This record gives sequence, C-alpha cells and structure tokens, in this order.
Amino acid sequence: MQVHRNPGPISIVRHAARCAALLCVLLLLSVAMPAFGSASTGRGKPLKIDVVRDRLTLSLTHYPQVYLHGEIDAGAPQRFAALVASGRIERGSDVYLNARGADRAAGMALGRMFRAGGMATHLGTPRQPKWASVEAKTAICMDACLYAYLGGLYRWVPSGRDRIGFSSPQTQATRHSPDAVTYLKAMGIKDEMLGSEAWLTAEKMTASGLANNGRLPTTATYDLSRPAPRLDLRLADRKGTHRLTVQCQPGKTTVTAYDEVGIARARQIALRGGSSYFQLGDEKRLSQPRGGAQAMGNALVIRRDLPPADLVDLISAWSVGAWVGGRSDAFRDGFTMPLQPVRAQLKVFYYTCWRVAPWPARPKKAH
Repeated sequence: MQVHRNPGPISIVRHAARCAALLCVLLLLSVAMPAFGSASTGRGKPLKIDVVRDRLTLSLTHYPQVYLHGEIDAGAPQRFAALVASGRIERGSDVYLNARGADRAAGMALGRMFRAGGMATHLGTPRQPKWASVEAKTAICMDACLYAYLGGLYRWVPSGRDRIGFSSPQTQATRHSPDAVTYLKAMGIKDEMLGSEAWLTAEKMTASGLANNGRLPTTATYDLSRPAPRLDLRLADRKGTHRLTVQCQPGKTTVTAYDEVGIARARQIALRGGSSYFQLGDEKRLSQPRGGAQAMGNALVIRRDLPPADLVDLISAWSVGAWVGGRSDAFRDGFTMPLQPVRAQLKVFYYTCWRVAPWPARPKKAH
C-alpha cells in the first residue's frame, strides 16, 4: 500500500529557494541576450580606433588599415583627428567600420575627415582568430556609422553577413533634416538614394552610387576648336588615374591611352614588350602583337591611329580600355572605363569631328 505524505515546512522552503534561483538565472539571461546580440559592434562602448600599419600590411595594400568599432560618441572625431595629425592615419587609408551610434553629427564629422583625406571606407571587424564566432566576424554599420561610411572617397559594398543601414525605417522628416541634406550634398550623394527602408542591399548601393567599389565615375572634357578637336576622358580608381584622349583631324583619328602606374612600373611593363591593344566593350581593337606601349614619365602610353569612320564604334561602345597583355588576361596591365556617364559629351564631340573632317558618307548614328 502506497502512503502519500504531505511535504514538511523544510521541503517547501527548499523548493521555493530552487524556484527563486531558477527565476534569477532566467532574468539574467534575458538581460544578457541583447548584449550578446550586439557584441560585434561593441554597443555602449565609446568608439575604439585601431591602426594596423605593419610592414606586411603596407607591402600588400600600400595603405594603413584603420578599424573603427564600438559606439560613435561625440569625442570620436577629435580622437580620429589626433591620429591623423600624428601621422598614424595617412591620406588614402582604408577605414573599416563596425559601429553604431545616435550621434549623427559625430558620424558626419568623421565622414568629412575621410573625404578630406581621400580615404576608402569598408565594413569590417578587427582581425579575429580562426576560432572566433561568425558573429564576432560580422560587421554592422548603423545610423551615425552610415553617414561616416558615405564620407569615403572610395566606398565598398558590404559582403557576406555584413550589414549597413538604419536601426529603423527612415521617416520623411529624418531623411530631409537640414544637416543631413547639407552633408549628403557635400559628399555627392542625393538624399533620395538612401530610401526609407532600414537596411541597404549591396545591389541598391551599387546601382544608386552609394557605393563605387573603388572607382569614381568617368569624366569627359573637350576642346572643340578647329582644326583638331580633342576629347579627354579620365577615370580615377584605387590604383591611380587613367586617361584616354581622342583627337580627330582630316584623314585620321588618334587615340592615346595614359595609364599612370608610376615611373618604375611603367618602365617595367614597357620593357616586357607584350602585345598591346584597345578594347571596345568586349572586342579587342587596334592590336599590336609585340610592343606598342612606351613609358612616358609616370604613365604607360599606348597610341594608335584609326580611320575616321571607325570613331563611331568608340563613341557607341559601353566601355573603352587599353591593355598590355601578359601570358593570359589574368596577367595583363591596363584599365577599362565605362562610357555611359559621359555619353552626352561623346555625342557632341563625335558630330563636331564629322563636321571638321567629313567622311565620304555620313557616319552611322551614335547611340
């Protein structure tokens, strides 16, 4: 026969104590979880600035790497400026962001310093050991950090699990606040590019120009005076400046590419004597099997004459490039510049050339 006994006072006290202890543990976990969720951005901690400029880093990237992580606080711009003044942070440095913060003015101040110093902005965390968690290796750039990011002269889209945006969808009043509009205009960013959603996708950032992945838009200037109108195309990217000039005159059009790679590098490539050619879209043009490129000052120069009627192919191409080949395309030296940003200027130059040096038949229509 089974006998049921009522628990005594001591048992009741012990049971209550266990319940209270369990409740405390649950409460502690509920408080700790948000902290774990924001550990990768160091939420609540003043912005920390780490500068990596060891010999290996500089030999591989040619620029110091600066890691900003934590909370963008009001004093962050002053600490960053002090490192710039000391020479620890150099012009052109790579800045990796993993931060958040409500101090938008501080984020803008950092962005202005990035732009003044010709710096590049990325999302990234300080170097982690191999066994670090995925969360520790994931960068989040939020709120004030986004404004700092937009100050980069060269801006890379987030990759992997990294994210950039706002902690909440933006309202009309937030997006059009006077300080934000003024700052974005100075950075060459249109306010509507940010949209109203909280997180920005890599596709939207690239399409809108919020990110340029290390390459500024192609620019065009021209001199339309007779007898030889001249067009000058220019592209600046992380590797340097690339130029292409087109000059038309009766009987021929001369195309010259200048790839400013530095004196030593230009001489090295020219001495190698590989094939050189221009490229219109995906098509190789004006190819020379050996040589054809020479070093002039700090630039590698390729020059070709083409029949005037072929100018329409250059003007209509979606891109133009100039290359010195290696064993394969993976080892070639040169550049490609998209032409869509300067399509209007190309058309003006094209029709000016046709009037100065008319062809036997009216040229094809430039697209």
